Amino acid sequence: MTDQLCAVQRMQDYINQHLDEVITPADLSRASCYSPFYAMRLFKDTVGLSPATYVRRLRLSRSALRLKNGESRLIDAAFEAGFDSVDGYTRAFYKTFGCLPGAYARHPVPISLFVPYSVKFKEMYKEKKTVKEVQSVFIQTVNKPQRRVILRRGKQAEDYLSYCEEVGCDVWGLLTSMDSLCGEPVCLWLPQGFRPAGTSVYVQGVEVPIDDECPIPDGFDCITLPSATYLMFQGEPFKEEAYCEAITAVQMAMDRYDPSLIGYEWDDSQPRIQLEPRGDRGYIELRAVKKR
Repeated sequence: MTDQLCAVQRMQDYINQHLDEVITPADLSRASCYSPFYAMRLFKDTVGLSPATYVRRLRLSRSALRLKNGESRLIDAAFEAGFDSVDGYTRAFYKTFGCLPGAYARHPVPISLFVPYSVKFKEMYKEKKTVKEVQSVFIQTVNKPQRRVILRRGKQAEDYLSYCEEVGCDVWGLLTSMDSLCGEPVCLWLPQGFRPAGTSVYVQGVEVPIDDECPIPDGFDCITLPSATYLMFQGEPFKEEAYCEAITAVQMAMDRYDPSLIGYEWDDSQPRIQLEPRGDRGYIELRAVKKR
């Protein structure tokens, strides 16, 4: 990465580590190793938001999740988000999410949470990576019930990067605001039977109970998946800079694995599933199997 991208990454890291504190231009200047004026301009040119807007949207999104989960009262959420009054917080919440925070706490609906990505993520994703050393990959069976998936389709996307280029990176934030059977959104590679003509193989969505009545956001679709058994492949915890190697290690292990060793064969009539790559738990991918 260039020195400028590294500087923006350092500012993002500083914000993540000090989100509960007052964050000043001087703080970000020291983190970036550039002057305050240049650091602020560099951040906005790279991320698309000023540092102040970036911080405010992060805090508002975190407060929305706390309201949804019953972890904060309205007044506490306002002060935790850095606002001096409930009125100011309410106006900002409504402007950002299109609903009042009190009403949202009582009846949560899908909203577009702010889920920013590190600036170095895209650069790492573009680089071709190989696995330099053997890594442990853990395998276990997971039984998924019949369920619905609320998803956003692309047109030709076959992976995360091409999906973001087609659809944008805001989908994940909206999905994060929704309750999920597995506790988080998922990415899926859809077999032909679940894809209308002209839609992408790779999608992002959220798994919900078959009788769930969650509203389907505009531009989203809903499919029903049958109950199925999956093999879950989970790699070792990894550092952010080893993101691509972590994915490659798990996918290579999956390609080499013979499920007949445990009495199964691959069932490619079901979607392949990817969980959010998080370094603290390792990369996770699931592939369906059926009895031989």
